[in-house]
Order: sequence, then C-alpha cells, then structure tokens
Amino acid sequence: MENLRRLLFALSVFVLAALLFAWWRHGREGYGVLNLLKGEKPGPTALTPPKKPKIAPEEVPMLSRLNDEFSKISATVLPSVVSVTTKTVRPGKKSWHSYYGFVGPGDQIVPSLGSGVIISREGHVVTNYHVIDGVQAADIQITANDNKKYPTIILGFSKDRDIALLKIDSPRLDFPALSFANSDDARVGQIVLAVGNPFGLSGTVTQGIISARDRHLSDSQFDYLQTDTVINPGNSGGPLVNIRGEIIGINVAIYRGDATVTSWQGVGLAVPSNEAKAVVEEKLKESAKQAAGVTSSTGKGYLGLEVSSEPVEIDPVWGTSRRGALVTDIGNKSPAAEAGLRQGDVVTKFQGMAFRSPADLLQIIRTQPPGSEVKLEVIRNNKMGDIIARLGARPEAEP
Repeated sequence: MENLRRLLFALSVFVLAALLFAWWRHGREGYGVLNLLKGEKPGPTALTPPKKPKIAPEEVPMLSRLNDEFSKISATVLPSVVSVTTKTVRPGKKSWHSYYGFVGPGDQIVPSLGSGVIISREGHVVTNYHVIDGVQAADIQITANDNKKYPTIILGFSKDRDIALLKIDSPRLDFPALSFANSDDARVGQIVLAVGNPFGLSGTVTQGIISARDRHLSDSQFDYLQTDTVINPGNSGGPLVNIRGEIIGINVAIYRGDATVTSWQGVGLAVPSNEAKAVVEEKLKESAKQAAGVTSSTGKGYLGLEVSSEPVEIDPVWGTSRRGALVTDIGNKSPAAEAGLRQGDVVTKFQGMAFRSPADLLQIIRTQPPGSEVKLEVIRNNKMGDIIARLGARPEAEP
C-alpha cells in the first residue's frame, strides 16, 4: 500500500510538471517535445543572416583608407615582379660493374626558383646573384606577372653583393618598371612590402616594417636592411618596396639563428637599394665599355676594419671634422693592421675628407680601387696623426 501511494505521488508530480511546461511553452516559436508528442513534423530550419556588417566602413575611416591604400600599392607593384626560373644539371653517381661497366642513375635536371624586379621599360631585371649562380643564360627563364615567359640575357653581377642584372630578351619597350628609392633615408619602423614567389607561389605580397639598419657594419661585409616581412625560399631577388611603390631593398636572405631553421622567423635581410643601384650602374657601364672595346677596373677597396655604428662627436678644439668613426676591431694581417691602425682609434678624415657617419666611411673605402694608397686622420690617446695605408682587394664574402 505504501508503494502505491509513492507511485501515485510521483505520477502527480510528473503530470503537474508537464502541465506547467505546456503552459510555459504555449505560444513560443520553435519545435519542442510537445510538438513531437502531438505528431507534428519539424519545419524547415530558419537562416537569417545579418543584413549589415557590425562595423560600417565610415565608422573606421582610417582603417578603410589604409586597407584601400595597401591594395593600391600591391596592384601597382605586382606587374613589375617576375619569377626567375633556373635549371642546373646534377650528375648522377655511377659505379663500375665488372660486366655492365659504369652503371647508375643518369644526370638529373634540378629546377630552382627565385624572384626579380623589372627596373626599366626595356626589361632590365634585378635579382640575387645566388639565384643564377652557376647557371648559363640559356638555362634561365623569366616569367612575368601575366605568365608570359621570356629568355634571358645576363648583363653582369656582383658576387660579394649578391646582386645580378639580367635583361629580358624581348623587343618590347613597355615593361612595367619600378624605380629605386634612396635607402639612406630608410627609417626603422617604416612600413614596407615584400613581393616575390615564396615556395613557387607567384605574386605574393607580405607587409611589415624595417626592423633595423646596418646589420653588418664592416668594410669586409656589406650592410643590410632587416625586416619582419615574411621572406621565405623563393623570395630571394624580389623587391622590398616602400609605401610609394619604390624599391627600398632587394630581399636576399633569411637570418638563421639555428642552422636547422629554413623558414621565416621574423628576421629577413635585404640589400639596400642604393647598393643594388650602384651594382646596376656599374654593370651597365661595364657592358657599354666592353661593347666599345674598353676595359677598366672598379672599386671594391678593403682595409679590414670594423667600426661602431654610432659616430663619435669630436670636440671643435681638435680643428677637424665634427664626427669620427670608432674602430672596434682590426682584421688579422689586414691592410689596416699592416698600416698600424689599432682598436680604439677614432678616424676623423679619409683622404682629407670628412664623412657624415661610420657607414659613409666604409662606403668610401669600398669605392676605392685596390692598391690605392690612402691617408687617414686618426685620434689616438689624445693625440692626432695621419696613417698611410694601402687598400687591399676585398675578400670574397658570403652574402
């Protein structure tokens, strides 16, 4: 009897709860348990997307304008960026078999892909030297942004600067070209875009800033611009452009703190545009002189000294230039060491000329021909004197 009373109580509670739920559910939209109990079938699922974005463009005018400007720059620059495809022959390893003779796999054709940028309406292209290293012109193909393919002429290169000048072999005189910016005006924090073909993905644009300047301040190593734009294998030779669509640098490398790292780590390096432009002008002059049957020697002088990136302020009482370059290291058996330069010396003039910054001093040294005798004005131990040095030839350096 007790169990029956408990059952009736539980049943009453359930019925009461069902009536309360039915009263609460009455008139509400949607398909519920009562609809199922009544045998009703669910209707089609409603999908009502919002008619307007959460934020209208006029509510963020600066971002909307910035968005349009980045698209405009990309659309302007992309037609001037090309793919540089090369192929090299890798000989197969063969072994001697007593019956069959030499056996083994045949030679393999190994393709490689880099980037380049058109700098003239006639189709001159700048890229990295390492993109075409060891390759004949016949094995280089340039693919424009419109997917047209062209044969290539090699006009010249600078191995130590890792810059090569190519020419599209075509009668066209209307190639879309980009101009060089003055890389001396480049500032840390400046917005830049890197354009190229990472991993063979053509027409890729990434955005970032110039993170640092003057990364290798030595007259045996050139300086680079550091950027956090995404630079990966295949970007080599592509341009680093400013917000005006001018070439501020040529993307050259990924900094690898760990030799096992081969992809972007936020630290990319680019050859400053002034250096690339100097190589272009030099190679064009050499080509013109060779065509006229004239040969000449170029600069690439070398002392083997390293200097601080920050200039030393010189007291006017010395009666010399207002700025100097502090020598931080001297290469062993270098021309600087043989001339008697020491760590801690402050160079104030080169060949009687003042300079604006330590980087300018190194640039002047590089432009002098090897074998030249030069005079440096130096302050050492609170005394001023002159040191005569003979420039050597720059050793080959890995870019």
